[in-house]
Amino acid sequence: MVFSSNVFLFLFLPLFLGLYYLSPARYRNLLILIGSYTFYAWWRVDFLLLFMAVTLWNYVFGLRIFAAGVRSPAARRWLVWGVVGNLATLGYFKYANFGVANINAVLEAAGMEPFVITHVILPIGISFYVFQSISYLIDVYRADTEPTENLINFAAFIALFPQLIAGPVLRYKDLADQFIERTHSMEKFSEGASRFMQGFVKKVFIADSLAPLVDHCFALENPSTGDAWLGALAYTAQLYFDFSGYSDMAIGLGLMMGFRFMENFNQPYISQSITEFWRRWHISLSTWLRDYLYVPLGGNRHGTFKTYRNLLLTMLLGGFWHGANWTFMVWGAWHGTWLAIERAMGVNAAPKSLNLSRWAFTLLLVMIGWVIFRAENLDVAWRMYAAMFSFGDWSLSELNSAQLTSLQIATLLLAWLVIGFFGIRQFRAQPLGGAPRTQLEPGANLAYSANGALVYQQSGLDALASAATRVALLLLFAASVLKLSAQSFSPFLYFQF
Repeated sequence: MVFSSNVFLFLFLPLFLGLYYLSPARYRNLLILIGSYTFYAWWRVDFLLLFMAVTLWNYVFGLRIFAAGVRSPAARRWLVWGVVGNLATLGYFKYANFGVANINAVLEAAGMEPFVITHVILPIGISFYVFQSISYLIDVYRADTEPTENLINFAAFIALFPQLIAGPVLRYKDLADQFIERTHSMEKFSEGASRFMQGFVKKVFIADSLAPLVDHCFALENPSTGDAWLGALAYTAQLYFDFSGYSDMAIGLGLMMGFRFMENFNQPYISQSITEFWRRWHISLSTWLRDYLYVPLGGNRHGTFKTYRNLLLTMLLGGFWHGANWTFMVWGAWHGTWLAIERAMGVNAAPKSLNLSRWAFTLLLVMIGWVIFRAENLDVAWRMYAAMFSFGDWSLSELNSAQLTSLQIATLLLAWLVIGFFGIRQFRAQPLGGAPRTQLEPGANLAYSANGALVYQQSGLDALASAATRVALLLLFAASVLKLSAQSFSPFLYFQF
């Protein structure tokens, strides 16, 4: 089941929310667990058993680590075995096919018989729930959080369906209190519903419209320079609207259930360095890699060379986490290399002014990385790069032109206009690492609230603009639902990870 489906919108979600708000508060976490398991089992019931086994494994090991004493040798042993169990599960299901394929390639080249194994199916969302489990065990070991003895609460945290299959990567220490007590209000529910609709429009109205364009460009056997750059531009936009759309929907669903998740995107395409990009893109993953991989490796505490090594190794493994393919490792190495270069050059990762040349260069680096991220294999990536940088024929090939529609081109232009407008607006309102820039217009209405605080009263014009925005969002959401009903199934891109 996916969020952008009629069965979720018109069956699962209203039924779940109805039961959730009709249930007493003490039963709501149990209802979340049942609903999340139903949501996951809709895909395959057998992998639900694996999911439950991983949950029980980490629940038990969390308690054992805590009982052994914070950072004690015994706790460290429990931690090691707990993490090894998680990584072994992830390694088998995600990388067994890749490993055997590469071993067989070497054996066949040496004239030996290859191994034969049954193809291993990748359980959906396993990368996300294993990473969340690992962070839980490490946080317990570090005494950053206490383990919960309530199995229902812990299982509900691991299975929480809004973020179950494509993130954000949540941490138990950030949600522990919310599983014990969380607030519900009409304002919070309304905020969540609006956020969900924004994400739905991003995914269905923009990302899904760009998907055929991207597929055509990357499938060409002999793309022209124009084909290759069109494909790179389209995929750069498609991936952002697809994944940030999912994150918006996840955050919105969480708010509708009383939870507040961390933000996962902060207008990443306005970045002026790769370092800044990773502070704005997939924030939950980048901070996870920093806290649970880069810092344990030594971070920047042991000299220049080891700092660069740790950056490169962190991004290399982060790339490999995305999928069992050499393309992801090259993509990770590409970003790790530029992170090391920027650190060596002392690049400012939180600029307070917009430098167009730095922005354009960063966006170019990101787009070059996305090409190999999207490519099915290294051969396809090389074909695209060769076309992009041959600077030959900038016109589209006949095969590509025949497949394109005016709607796809219009959507691509709209996507980049939206990226530019909201990126610049966000940068002007609050540069990364800076304080929000608040300005009251002359004649702004100020008043004292009931508790004595000075507040800004929304003017009639502002209220009208806010109402118009809500109406526009509802109309776009309705149009997206109609489009969803007319199109074929289109899963989120990050489901494959």
